[in-house]
Amino acid sequence: MDISEILSPKFTEFDIGTPLSKVAGAFENQELDAVIVTDGDEYRGIVSRRQLASSSNQPSAKVGSQVQNVPTVDRTEDVREVARLMIGSGAKTLPVLRDDRVVGVVTGDAVLEAVRPFLDAATVDDAYTAELVSATPETTIGKALNLLREAGITHLPVVDGDDLAGMLSLYDVIEFTTRGGSKSQGGSSGGAGGRGGGGQNRGGFGAREGDSDRMLDLPIRNLMSDAVATVERSAPLNEVVATMFEREISSLVVTADETGEPVGIITKTDVLEALTWERDDRNAVQVVGLELLEGMDYDDVSTLIEDMTSKYGEMSVIKASIELQEHKEQSRGVPLVLARIRLVTDRGYFTADGEGYGASHALRLAANAVERQLLKGKTYGDSKKHPDTDEQAQLYGWWLGG
Repeated sequence: MDISEILSPKFTEFDIGTPLSKVAGAFENQELDAVIVTDGDEYRGIVSRRQLASSSNQPSAKVGSQVQNVPTVDRTEDVREVARLMIGSGAKTLPVLRDDRVVGVVTGDAVLEAVRPFLDAATVDDAYTAELVSATPETTIGKALNLLREAGITHLPVVDGDDLAGMLSLYDVIEFTTRGGSKSQGGSSGGAGGRGGGGQNRGGFGAREGDSDRMLDLPIRNLMSDAVATVERSAPLNEVVATMFEREISSLVVTADETGEPVGIITKTDVLEALTWERDDRNAVQVVGLELLEGMDYDDVSTLIEDMTSKYGEMSVIKASIELQEHKEQSRGVPLVLARIRLVTDRGYFTADGEGYGASHALRLAANAVERQLLKGKTYGDSKKHPDTDEQAQLYGWWLGG
């Protein structure tokens, strides 16, 4: 199955000199995930909603300073390869190029919609993220924001004792702290809409004119959404995707079938990642920007990951995503490169960045940072279950044969 029928010829485009404040205004369209950035007729990259929400740049800064280099795809690219590129790069919108010009975009939602009828062969139990990163109703907004950013997530379930009390999203916090600082707000929350999985109506803090420090010290109990969508571990993934689209949310809290106790979370990213499973483990390491590596090939990168994880006892690597991004800055002709490693194992989820002159140097710096996390046992609470061979064969029967 290729993406020719699901790509969209409609996309929002900005020149690199456009102020970020104007770009931010485009994201008032809740369906927009990312914008295309160009320099005249030349494609330069994208800026995503999440990236902009997480940045600390001044609104007067130019969008060119936030450009993210993501993989580009052809209109005949296989949908499974597109999912792999999305997971490897962390981007849910990829530009579709023809003759070096952007002719459309393909989104994670479009991919999920296309494969939804075939997802009944796998269940939530195969794909969900266990060991919830969560907060309590009394957690401050500032601490919640740090949890979201440090764990690299956008959804934070709120737990009160043994009960699931609500859901907080990164976008809830950003909107409140950046746009709500000059408004008063009251009432109780309700509904489960919104990109981050939370409701549209938030509880009230009363007047909070311009006091950003005070806002970060406030508890999240009145900012979170009360209504949270849940799903049992035995539910098929096609039902998960249908619920996400129907309720306009991107995450569901996973509960135990027997007790109803929250045991994890499943997001659109988790379902997309399920599309990248292999029958065997030959492609457990995904590399975006491999051509930037000097003196290293794919096997060298795989060996680096294997050597890094083998030092810390029994650990099964489910997926390792390597992303390399080249910057314009150079030193003696060698470009500055950002390397990002996302390591999913049966003992947790590890992620780290490294920046250096030359891709190999940057990659080794990122690997050293991951090693330090492994040594300290510091994970982000994202342990996953590795799908067995039978489950993979069921899920991929529809396209492996075609």
